[in-house]
Amino acid sequence: MISTLRRGLLVLLAALPLVANAVAAPSAHELVQDTTNRMLADLAANKEKYKQDPKDFYAALNSIVGPVVDAEGISKSIMTVKYSRKATPEQMKTFEENFKKGLFQFYGNALLEYNNQGITVDPAKDESGDRTSVGMTVKGSSGAIYPVSYTLEKVGGEWKLRNVIINGINIGKLFRDQFADAMQRNGNDLDKTINGWAGEVAKAKEATDKKPGQQAQ
Repeated sequence: MISTLRRGLLVLLAALPLVANAVAAPSAHELVQDTTNRMLADLAANKEKYKQDPKDFYAALNSIVGPVVDAEGISKSIMTVKYSRKATPEQMKTFEENFKKGLFQFYGNALLEYNNQGITVDPAKDESGDRTSVGMTVKGSSGAIYPVSYTLEKVGGEWKLRNVIINGINIGKLFRDQFADAMQRNGNDLDKTINGWAGEVAKAKEATDKKPGQQAQ
C-alpha cells in the first residue's frame, strides 16, 4: 500500500510542471507585454553598464527575449527550404545561435538610446487559432510614432515570436533576401554564409537605417 501510494505521488509530482505550464501559459498579448516590461525594466536598471559594454546587453536580451523567439522556425524561414534541407543539424543549430545574436545586435544599439519616450502594446486580438499578431507603438525621441507588429505562432502549445514588422519593414523578409544574396555571393557555401551572418545583419541594418521614417500624423 505504501509502495503504491509512493509511486502515485511520484507520478503526480512529475506531472505538476506539465499542469503548471498548461495553466500558466500566457496569451500572445500577455507574452509580448510581459517580455517588453521585463526588457525595459532591465534596461532602466543597467543602461549605463550596457552602454559601456553592449555585449552584456545582448546577453541580457538573449536571456529575456531569447526564450520567446522561435529561433528554429525563423532560421528555416530565413534559409528557405532551398537551403535548409541541405543543412546539417549542426549547421542549423549554429545558424539559430548566429541569428539570435544578430537579431539582438540589430535592435540593441537602438534600445540603448531609448529614454522612456513611450512604448504601448495594442489591445489583444483574436488568439483562437495557432497564429496571431500583437501590435505595438513606439514613440521616438523626435516625437515620431513607429508602428510595430509581432507575428506569433503556437509551438508546442506555447506562443513564440515568428516575425516582426517595424515601421513597414518586414524583418523576416529582409533577412531572407539577405541570406539568399549572401549565398549567391559566397558561391552557395553554406558554412561561409552562416559564419558571416553578423556581417549580413549589419548590412540589413544599414538598409533599414536608410529607409525614410514614416511619421504618424
